[in-house]
Amino acid sequence: MTDLHNEFANSRFFNQTRMDRRSADALVGLAAGIVADGTVNHSEARFLHSWLEANLAHLDDPVVNLLYRRLNLMLADGVFDSDEASELLGMLHSFAGLSIAKPLPTEHTFTAPNDLPLCDPAPEVICAARSFVFTGVMALGPRKECQQIVLDRGGEIASGVSKKVHYLVIGSVGNEQWRHSSYGLKIMKAVELREAGVPIAIIGENHWQTAVLP
Repeated sequence: MTDLHNEFANSRFFNQTRMDRRSADALVGLAAGIVADGTVNHSEARFLHSWLEANLAHLDDPVVNLLYRRLNLMLADGVFDSDEASELLGMLHSFAGLSIAKPLPTEHTFTAPNDLPLCDPAPEVICAARSFVFTGVMALGPRKECQQIVLDRGGEIASGVSKKVHYLVIGSVGNEQWRHSSYGLKIMKAVELREAGVPIAIIGENHWQTAVLP
């Protein structure tokens, strides 16, 4: 299973003894500026990719590498669709330590979501003939790749949370303030449905990975 949290813990870029404080602060400021209007477009994604390539890719830092690799994949086909924009927006919010409700810099670090309303005990995950929604940033890879894993196993991908959805999968890279994150509304909608008796399962990425990957 992919475990990016150990990579983050080993990051030279965001720990207390940063190699290049000015570059780190510049990147956090750049991320905050891009998400300030609540959207991210193709031009902004290309600019961020070029900036990383010119300024930070040489550091070979796991946190920078994660962002750089995702941008490479998103831009490879020349199309930057709404799902990729949403995923990048969530990453940049987490990266800059921001929340949509109060967009002020806090800690300049990635943190795993906590206090999430995951089903306990975690349910069995069955892909065939089941409908999935992914939200947040997946540690395994871009959301499209995670969706394809479900499709390859006979499952379906829904456009949003509804009574017809069987699983909401929450990415393991995210901002701890999940209620105010770019993916908080999906989680809250799923919680409301679950409390109303709808059999929707809210699961974390790690549980999903364990179930679907060999």
